[in-house]
Amino acid sequence: MNPLGNTPQTSLRLAVLLLAAGEGSRLGSHPKALLKKDGQSLLNHFCTALTPFNPVELVIVTGFHADLIESEIHAIQKSSALPIFIVRNLFSKEGQAKSVRLGLESLQSEFDVLMVALSDQPRIGAPEIEALLHEYSQKEGGQEVILPLVEGQRGNPILFSNAAVKDVLATPRMVCRQYMDKYPEIVRIMPSDLQGYVLDVDTFDDIQREKLTLS
Repeated sequence: MNPLGNTPQTSLRLAVLLLAAGEGSRLGSHPKALLKKDGQSLLNHFCTALTPFNPVELVIVTGFHADLIESEIHAIQKSSALPIFIVRNLFSKEGQAKSVRLGLESLQSEFDVLMVALSDQPRIGAPEIEALLHEYSQKEGGQEVILPLVEGQRGNPILFSNAAVKDVLATPRMVCRQYMDKYPEIVRIMPSDLQGYVLDVDTFDDIQREKLTLS
């Protein structure tokens, strides 16, 4: 049971794009996806939270630290039924937009909604995912994107309908953030007090705040 009082929403065919290609330069070039929370990597933590929603596809984009992160993914695959696919961004130095576009182009499943998520958000769990999917089920005509907003700050993950993803892909080099800025009328804002949507890990102070460890 979650704060909405419902069991996880599973009627939607959910695809997930997880971005794990960053360098973690402010952490001494440490892979943020491999930071540990309660002895479990953030990557494993996310996969565990995602499992009850039975995604049809989980695409993980790697780049910096690809060998280390992909090794962790292979370990997760041994004990998880998630349909995980690895896509390595050979141009990760060009920034996150490159990873987003590559991930979108790599989707292969028949899905209703895509969740684009970051690998360095330690408080994203089943309640946060369920709240997004619940909001998606309440969207009105013309609303194709669900954007969480916490105290005026845009958060992550973000949901995109299948139609929105196809629209993004129809424009060369277009990525999700550009698409939302270009078509704000299709974005459904989801006000929330769940701080996990806006908390990520960039510095050693963030690591201490979230009680994480490097290994």
